Amino acid sequence: MPVPRDRRYSRTHEWHQPSDGVVTVGITKFAADELTDITYVDLPSPGTPVKAGERFGEVESVKATSELYSGVTGRIIEVNANLSGAPELVNSDPFGAGWMVRIAMDNPAELEALLSPEEYEKLIGQA
Repeated sequence: MPVPRDRRYSRTHEWHQPSDGVVTVGITKFAADELTDITYVDLPSPGTPVKAGERFGEVESVKATSELYSGVTGRIIEVNANLSGAPELVNSDPFGAGWMVRIAMDNPAELEALLSPEEYEKLIGQA
């Protein structure tokens, strides 16, 4: 699956799709495939502050538990409620219906510190 061009990526395999001061965050297909079947997603409540580079939740699979990290500082404004009953959405549609949180960014310029799609492809060996 090609890496979407409309977002930035972290070295810990989270994608960040910005829109009007809000960034939607999820994990990449590469990460979802590595984890295999995702069984549970632990996400914070709306209103929770997050900091760039810090943990905000975790994903559990039959293979491992993996922490989730934010690439930006801000506040969680929305959580994907569908994941509580259907965590497998992260596997089946990681760049779409499997999104995890939306963050109101304090400083959108922090996105520039994340990887471009081309840099992320090199990281995962698809370039």
